[in-house]
Amino acid sequence: MAEAYIVDAVRAPVGRRGGGLSGVHPADLGAHVLTALMDRTGIDPAAVEDVVFGCVDAVGPQAGDIARTCWLAAGLPEEVPGFNGAEMIARDWDISRAEMEAFAHESHRRAVRAIDEGRFARETVPYEGVTADEGPRRDTSPEKMAALRTLVDGGRLTAALSSQISDGAAALLIASEQAVQDHGLTARARVHHLSARGEDPVRMLSAPIPATAYAYKKSGLTMDDIDTAEINEAFASVVLAWLKETGADPARVNPNGGAIALGHPLGATGARLMTTLLHELERTGGRYGLQTMCEGGGQANTTILERL
Repeated sequence: MAEAYIVDAVRAPVGRRGGGLSGVHPADLGAHVLTALMDRTGIDPAAVEDVVFGCVDAVGPQAGDIARTCWLAAGLPEEVPGFNGAEMIARDWDISRAEMEAFAHESHRRAVRAIDEGRFARETVPYEGVTADEGPRRDTSPEKMAALRTLVDGGRLTAALSSQISDGAAALLIASEQAVQDHGLTARARVHHLSARGEDPVRMLSAPIPATAYAYKKSGLTMDDIDTAEINEAFASVVLAWLKETGADPARVNPNGGAIALGHPLGATGARLMTTLLHELERTGGRYGLQTMCEGGGQANTTILERL
């Protein structure tokens, strides 16, 4: 099987709902990061054989992931709203509201620190006057979070424990070993492993747990080998359950904050996570990085990078 290498990765700042990017056409935002990627790598656009972009939802009868839709149509139960799945996870893994609020507060603290220390400077290409991520809240506190109403009566989740609705884009140039040689590119990382797994489509958001276990089994690596991990903070309970099951060191997971603070531009989040993971591995000198995220219909993918 041909090797896949990451040559470069860039992203736009993530704009909050109604923020600086809210009026930008998605095609323009995507074009911005693609142009930046071509400029930074010097690759001839004519040499690019495929362009793959995530989009939260298309329109028409084939909207979303048609393969998963067909699978569920075969008899599996319909999925429930995302926050209900997050409530199920909080209940099943006995995660308290206070634990989730502490996690969410730390996400904001880490994101603010990353911005202030310039950790995102190399990976971010400003657009339309937006130069930094707009989501992180400098003035948030556990006390403010504790004052919020829950999303459902008797539940544990609040808006502060959920990812933010955001606008954003990210792009990565991925090339085979032959293409790297043919075009005189310099690879920054190698895709060591890539896989996807499915789980209960009702609880839905816990699939990163089996997906991560499967990735370790197939790759021969363990959590001890992973220097940095990026998991999407769809809800605080998703990451906390994953931490409990994997035994990962919280200090090495989302070290620069996650979607609770930085935002969740749905179709772009996977590429945003990978972009941040690559740059964090380079910043810290780590070798292996893992990225995983839950997806609609009870799926999750896990990718392990090896920094070169």
